[in-house]
Amino acid sequence: RSAIIHITTIEEVTMPSFDVVSKINIQEIENSVNMVNRDIINRFDFRGSNTKLTFNKKDNFILIETNSEMRLNIVQDMLEKRAIGRSVALKVFIFNNAEKASGMNIRQKVDLQQGISKDNAKNINKLIKDSKLKVQSQIQDEQIRVSAKKIDDLQKIISIIKKMEMDLPLQFVNMKK
Repeated sequence: RSAIIHITTIEEVTMPSFDVVSKINIQEIENSVNMVNRDIINRFDFRGSNTKLTFNKKDNFILIETNSEMRLNIVQDMLEKRAIGRSVALKVFIFNNAEKASGMNIRQKVDLQQGISKDNAKNINKLIKDSKLKVQSQIQDEQIRVSAKKIDDLQKIISIIKKMEMDLPLQFVNMKK
């Protein structure tokens, strides 16, 4: 007597998914800072003003130092224009209050925002749940993974999130079909 054994394998069913993240392109920010520093050197109205930008990659901030409020505002504008030209979202920059520095100089710290905070992640998650689409979302550290059976539902979620007014730039990455 011989027995016939049927072995069936169950393929892992993977649902389409994507991640919602907030990341900055360090290289593009560094390029923007370098371009502004070059612009400052070439501008007649900045001669002898000791104006400079310093980019701290490790702690994610830019330090602007100059000798007048007017020049500080001009440098902020220059930085924003260069960032836009390099496809860096302006929501990345958090301009702190200017403070007195040594001598007659003033200094301003510009924090660079990246990662989705717990509060923002909860707001995004709530928005996804309120959409009534058949999708699952879960918070993973500083990002949100969204999955669904239909790619169309994922694309609808992306457009819903894009319409949401957020104070940070969001990207949609790792789209898996």
